[in-house]
Amino acid sequence: MDLQTENANAVRGERWRWLLYVAVALAGGLLTFVGARAQQKATDDATFRRLIDAYCAAWSTGNADNPARFYAQEDGLVFYDVAPFSYHSWKEYHEGVKAALFDNMESGSLSAGKDLKVRRHGTVAWTTVSMHLSEKTKDGKNVETEIRYTGIWERRSSGWLLVHEHLSAPLGGI
Repeated sequence: MDLQTENANAVRGERWRWLLYVAVALAGGLLTFVGARAQQKATDDATFRRLIDAYCAAWSTGNADNPARFYAQEDGLVFYDVAPFSYHSWKEYHEGVKAALFDNMESGSLSAGKDLKVRRHGTVAWTTVSMHLSEKTKDGKNVETEIRYTGIWERRSSGWLLVHEHLSAPLGGI
């Protein structure tokens, strides 16, 4: 072989080696990204499971002041509840739930199902989960209600806060 052919083969070998290095680096970066995303998902699931369980515990106290820490406080935010239809601020929600539910409730318990789903994009996350409300009214009635829950959370300096939520109960007999 002459010197020119040897140089051409060496250059081709260096190109292939360089391409192999780039391919390995890309594969490593992709695996790191996939691993980091899986880690973030596991962290989000655990974070929102704790939030939802604490949210249910706060509502279960029968005191409308206790859940306030989960809600953004500014006016104009919409919260859909089972009854009445909607509230347009935490203050309105607080007063409405107190009058519509807590003033007539002897005791109650709200619990979240195991079917919590969390979807997050940056500083916004939404959660869906089935819930169950057990209520004993002041006139002695026991009420059991299945609830579908969707919460829109925003990450703020104080942590995750609800900026919108939607609760609904299936219609009976359907």
